[in-house]
Amino acid sequence: MSAPIRIGTCSWADEALTKYWYPPGVRSGEARLRYYAEHFDTVEANSTYYRLPDDGMVANWAERTPEGFVMHVKAFGVMTRHPVKAEVLPADLREGAPVDDRGRVDRPPREFRAEIFARFHAALEPLRAARKLGGILMQFPSYVVYKPQSLEYLEWAKEQLGGDEMLVEFRHRSWLDDKNRAATLAFLEELGATYVVVDAPKTEAKNLVPTVVARTSPTAYVRMHGRNEKTWNVRGGSASDRFDYLYSEEELAEWIDPLREFASGAEQTYILFNNNRWSRTPNGVTAQAPVNAQTLRQLLLDAGLPVS
Repeated sequence: MSAPIRIGTCSWADEALTKYWYPPGVRSGEARLRYYAEHFDTVEANSTYYRLPDDGMVANWAERTPEGFVMHVKAFGVMTRHPVKAEVLPADLREGAPVDDRGRVDRPPREFRAEIFARFHAALEPLRAARKLGGILMQFPSYVVYKPQSLEYLEWAKEQLGGDEMLVEFRHRSWLDDKNRAATLAFLEELGATYVVVDAPKTEAKNLVPTVVARTSPTAYVRMHGRNEKTWNVRGGSASDRFDYLYSEEELAEWIDPLREFASGAEQTYILFNNNRWSRTPNGVTAQAPVNAQTLRQLLLDAGLPVS
């Protein structure tokens, strides 16, 4: 293997962590990130999906994490064609933003999206300068399906990232079905983008992609969403309800052999846990993501795989 496998969670501020993982005295945002970085050396910043980051906040992230820490940053919703309330936009962009009858940004022109990309890129400079910026997670919604217009948008978005690594996660089966799988992976490889492998419920729902273990760049990247098929498409539920799942040790052990091959030759390998709820266990209430991350780390170490 070329590099140790890095394991972390898809946020350091989810309610499950703040209630059931951090010690009682670790309460401020600064203290939590510093504590998290003592236990894991990689994480995803999730808040940037909801609002554009500002450079002051990002500078704090860079300062509060040790050398060698890697932070991946989730793209702001406008960048991945998600519905976003105009009220969360910077004031100077809010007034001229095209909105629908629910106050959401509606089909903005490319110039508008380009400005969002530019501001997002500029805000991440403190992480970039500290050599702590990983990839930009472009998680596309389930209505972005495999078709020429979607491929063209991916090409355009890659250009807008200004050289930052593009991590691409799909949420529609058409990208990875038998018909389009090979073409999708070949396209991402040619584009120089990183395909994000997902572990999720094993159903035929259109907004669930199969777990295809493949690599399209020097980076191997896996997101663990849990396997709760009962809550994945429940209407009215929260995102945390969808990912409410505590992996068993046996389920995590299923990844040992795939990771042995998948990570071989990769320049960097990341596994991020997105099961962001809590579970009752014989030892009390536990936060799912950090506990599963620590369990997988030990399983991989016991199997002789290099883990940071």
